[in-house]
Amino acid sequence: MRKTEEILAILDVFKTADPNPGTELEYKNAFTLLVAIVLSAQSTDKGVNKATKALFEVADTPAKMAALGLEQIKDYIKTIGLYNNKAKNILALSQQLVEKYGGEVPHDRQALENLPGVGRKTANVILNVWWHEPTVAVDTHVLRLAERLELSDGKTPLAVEADLNRILPDDYKMYVNHWLVLFGRYICKAQRPNCANCPVAHFCRSADKKI
Repeated sequence: MRKTEEILAILDVFKTADPNPGTELEYKNAFTLLVAIVLSAQSTDKGVNKATKALFEVADTPAKMAALGLEQIKDYIKTIGLYNNKAKNILALSQQLVEKYGGEVPHDRQALENLPGVGRKTANVILNVWWHEPTVAVDTHVLRLAERLELSDGKTPLAVEADLNRILPDDYKMYVNHWLVLFGRYICKAQRPNCANCPVAHFCRSADKKI
């Protein structure tokens, strides 16, 4: 793991290029954001947006989503990977939001994590994007880049999150997930990283480096 000042120097490159990044998922409110995040697991944001465009036109609240029923939800999201299980989770979480929270998405980590299909990463994303909290969401991109760029010695999402929470100021925590996700999606890809166009190649000591 690098020294804190080196980690901040790497993140400063992303900060200079994009000081206010956001999610590429499309949403209308806290509920549709939550659904989009649940659907995005092991799927591309582009694919999720394509499916949810029509879904959110007819079901942009938990009550409307629950009223659709399982088969109709499946029909809307059938182009997304793991859609059968995701449809079950979306229906169940919508029903819980209606029954327990008056149709509102709770502003509480534990309550969010208790919803079907919602784990720590999903809870962190919605707390960050919707409520602008400095939470560090660690997905596959962040986990991979934390190792490649030596941002953490952690081998699990929770360990990487703990390291980044410990060393980063809040203004970096606010955007670190977006910076690393976008970087991992378009430049530092898992299989064929585009090292020739990498803005932080001069920091990189990874065995995956191609230049």
